[in-house]
This record gives sequence, structure tokens and C-alpha cells, in this order.
Amino acid sequence: MHATLRPDDLSLVDLILKEYPHMQNKLGLILNEPEKLLFIFDGLDESRHQMDFKSERLCGTPQSQGSLSTLVVSLVRQSLLKGCYVLITSRPTKLALIETNVFQRVSEIMGFFPKERRKYFDNFFGDSKVSEMAFNYVRENGILYTFCYIPSYCWILCTVLMTCIKTNENFMEISPKTITQLFVTFISNILTNHSRDTTDARALLTSLGWMAEHGVMEHKLAFEEQDLRTCGINTSSQLLSSFMIESIQEFRRIYSFFHLTIQEFLAALVHYLDYSPEKLEESLINAKSFKDGRGEMFLRFLCGLSDGNTRALLAPHLGELSTQTSKHVITWLHKSFTVDVRPDRELDDKRKILNVFASLFESRNRRLVAQSFGSNKNFQFSEFHVAPLDCTVLAFILDCCPDPELFDLDTCFIQSEGLERLFPVLHKVRELRLSNNDLKDTDLQYIFQILANPDCRIQCLSLKQNSLTDGCFPALAPALSVNQSLKSLDLSRNKLGGPELPNLLTTLSSPTCQINQLSLRATKLTHDHSHMLVSLSNNPNITHLDLSSNYFSDMGTDHIAELIQCAANLQEIKIELNDFSKQAEEYLKSLQGKSPNLNIIT
Repeated sequence: MHATLRPDDLSLVDLILKEYPHMQNKLGLILNEPEKLLFIFDGLDESRHQMDFKSERLCGTPQSQGSLSTLVVSLVRQSLLKGCYVLITSRPTKLALIETNVFQRVSEIMGFFPKERRKYFDNFFGDSKVSEMAFNYVRENGILYTFCYIPSYCWILCTVLMTCIKTNENFMEISPKTITQLFVTFISNILTNHSRDTTDARALLTSLGWMAEHGVMEHKLAFEEQDLRTCGINTSSQLLSSFMIESIQEFRRIYSFFHLTIQEFLAALVHYLDYSPEKLEESLINAKSFKDGRGEMFLRFLCGLSDGNTRALLAPHLGELSTQTSKHVITWLHKSFTVDVRPDRELDDKRKILNVFASLFESRNRRLVAQSFGSNKNFQFSEFHVAPLDCTVLAFILDCCPDPELFDLDTCFIQSEGLERLFPVLHKVRELRLSNNDLKDTDLQYIFQILANPDCRIQCLSLKQNSLTDGCFPALAPALSVNQSLKSLDLSRNKLGGPELPNLLTTLSSPTCQINQLSLRATKLTHDHSHMLVSLSNNPNITHLDLSSNYFSDMGTDHIAELIQCAANLQEIKIELNDFSKQAEEYLKSLQGKSPNLNIIT
């Protein structure tokens, strides 16, 4: 219960009757059966109220008064209407900042799966040839394809592509490549069809933009007529209906943008229509400071519009957009990089780094990326969830960065789609870590293309602890046979014992194979495979070999001994944690005395 009431406090009864006054006579009966009630709060990330789900400041009855956030938390914590059901939706960015263990269940809505994305295109275009052409274009553009899991983005994208296909035979050259370009094209199409007056369109979008920007900063999605009048917006304008929808609530007219992302885009666009260095700097600082992520898309659009070619698409409809804004944003983006992208950044800051990278991606400013990185050539994201969208962004960053050294994606859950986005540029790094990403045998087609690239620089490759079997060797072995850069290969903690194993060992045993450090630790090898391993002694480059944590037994002792004795340049071999008897281990350990440079770890 609250000791002190504030002016904006209300009870659950007050809240319900404010929205549904017709329930006055029935509400008491309804609330008496809480187990039959479901409360839906849509858009936690869009709320201006801070929810502390660990708070002990709770309401106990429907008549108890408290803040709106207290009412919601009380329903979730079941101090209010015990037995009722509560469903809350949120963007992931907000969810990452709150205590979620108070909820009985947390589910991620994945949107369209890949096959459903294709089905949507087929249904939208109707013509199978056109839908295939459009889908293939999007499929090859990682940023657009990833966003297609959101149905509303699918609609916007298909609408834009339909216009591009109808107006230009070579639509692939004029079609959007970034999210900013997608919305630029979308807005251009609206202005082409609904406005012929550049001055009027610019004036309306300027007024709309300032209102949209105010809404982004203040977490405001619904606007009243007074808000529009204050911003000088004519509610009778036909063009207005292309951006906002009108509804009646409690006998009031309420206006909202068709989609939150349209509001965020117009909020960014207004700074290019009406440049004020003071306003822009304040907005940049505020948007970056929001911990709930509500400023992310706004910042990405600001950076995306800094690209002159992207802005040029709007010039025929709105006149020239400010180049001063562009310079201001680029300077800010470079400063953000300097502050947020440092080698000493902890795990919690990886999202900040990826947000900066996403803004750089939207800017398309390859020179800025290269200048910003300077001598920092390490990319470390281990144990951080890297989504396919992030992989597309990282691919662009890597492609702009000269001679990157380390790219660490251990335990990042990139899986097949993430690797597909990254593989065209991974040959540029010297050390590539892809451990524990649930990669499958079929994903080795990408590893083949990486290693077989004539410009491949990779010296160390870790594929440890994935879902690989010996079925990956038909792709891996040919890649290793042509690669001349790889020195260290870690295949540990995969299930590699199988009929294709000789295929790999034949390649690794070749004197032309450059690998000198090979790990087959915990790969389900048994004494039945030990005779095959002897061939590794034919490769004079192998100096370090890890065969530990397998199932070798005394029956394979002679073959392991032959391998040790015949591998002329072997410096270290690990065979501990197998099924050798103590006598077998002592025998193998004794072979160490025959070579002063050899270390046998049993």
C-alpha cells in the first residue's frame, strides 16, 4: 500500500473505467473472477513509465491507488487480482534491461521464417517470375532479408520493389541496399503519387518531422489535434493521410504514424530539412543516452541520410537536403566510434559497439570506417548473441577494415544464416574463431569458399564444439588441399569418427599441407581409427597434435607409437584422458626420451 499518494495516482478500477466507462455497472462482478481475466499491455518499450518489476511498492486491491507502473507491476507480481493473466509485449532492447524472472514465461516472437518470407513475396506479387526476381534480390541483401522476418517491413519492402520493377527494367541498380534507402524510396513513392508541389511537401514533412522527433525523444506515439496545430500541421491535408492515421478515442481525435519506424525516419529526416546545430547535437546526445533502445533507429536513419547518394533520391520531391547536417552527423559518428569501440570493452558494451557498427553500415561511408579503426584490428564478440542482422553489419565493417587480425565469434550463436552473411569477407582475417555456434556439415560449404579464396589470410581457424561430423570432410578436405595460409586448425569436440575420416587425413598427411597445429581433442575417435592417424607423420609441418579426450585403448598403442616415432618434426602430442592402461601410457611417455624436442602429454 502507498503511504503517500501523488497527483497522477489512480486505481485499477479508475484505469479501466477511464477507457471503458460503459463497464461501470459490471466491473465489480468481472473483477471478482480474476482467473478469467487477461490483461494485455502492448509495447513495454514504448511506455514512458519506468517499470520496476522487483519493487515492493505494490497495490493489493482494485481500489488501491498507485502510479500506472505500480498497477502493472502489481498485476504481474499477483499482489493485485491473484490468478489473473498478464501479457506484455516489448522490443528485445527493453527486455534486456529489466528483471525477467518475475514472469512465468518469456517467449521470442520470431516473425516470418525463411519459407514464410518467400510465401509472402509470392502472395504479394502474384506473378511467380516477378516474385522470384524480387525475392532473390532481397535474399542477396543481408540487411533487407533479415528485416523481412517482420511482416510490416515485408509489406514496405515489397511495395518499394514493385514500384522499382514497374518503373525501371534494371531495378537491381536502383533498389534499396540499406534500411535508410528503403524508407527513402518508400517516402519518395508516396510523394510521387500524392504530391506535385515541392514546397508544400517540404513544409509538411518539416512540421511532421519536428513532431515525430519530439515523440521519439519523449516516448510519445499518439498525438492530439492540439499537437498538430502547435507544429503548424494542416489536418485537412491529403498528404497527411499518407503518413498518419486518425482515430477517435474518448471523443477525441488521435493521430499516430502508420508505423513507429516511419515516425523514427521522419524524426531523422527533419534535421536534413531544417538544420539547427544546437537541436541536432541535443538530439544526438539524448538519443544515444536512452538505455531502452528507443533512439537506435533514429540514429541509424540520421547516419544513413549522411550519404549523399541516399539523400539525392529525395531531392526531386523535397529540394536539396542539408550537407551541413551530414558533416555534423559524420563527425559525431567518428566520435562515437572513438568512445564505444575500444579493445578493452567488456561484454555489456558489445551491443553499444554493434549499434555504432550499424550506424556506420547505414552511412555507407567506407572511408570513415577505415579511418576510425586505425590500428585496432581485433573484433571480439565471444559469448554474445550475434543476430543475422549483426552479421550483415559486421561483414560490411570487415570489408572496409584493412588487414583485420582477430575475428572472435566463439559462442555467438550465429548458426547457418549468420555464417552465410559473413563468409564473403572472412578470408581477410588472420585468426577466425567460430567455436560453439551449432554449425552443421552443410555449413562447411561456406568454410570451403573462405579457405579456397586465393586471397585467404587465415592462419588460425577454430571450429571447436559445433555440430560437425565426418560428413563435413568432403567440403573441408578440398579446401585444405588448396589453402596455403592456414597453420592452426581446431576441430575438437565434434563427432568426426566415421567413414569419411580417411578423406580428411589424406589431405592433412600431404607434405604440401601447411598446418602445423592440429586439434582432434574429444572428436569420438577410437582405436579403430588409430591406424589411420599414422599417415599424419608424412606431413613434416605438423609440430603440435592434440588427440586427448578420445576413446583410444591399448589396442591402438602401437599405431600411436608409430605416429610419434615417424613424425620427424613433432614437438608436442597430447594423448591424456583416453582409455589407455597405465602401462600403455608409461610406454608412450617413454618415447619422449628418443627426441629432446618432443613433449608427450599423457
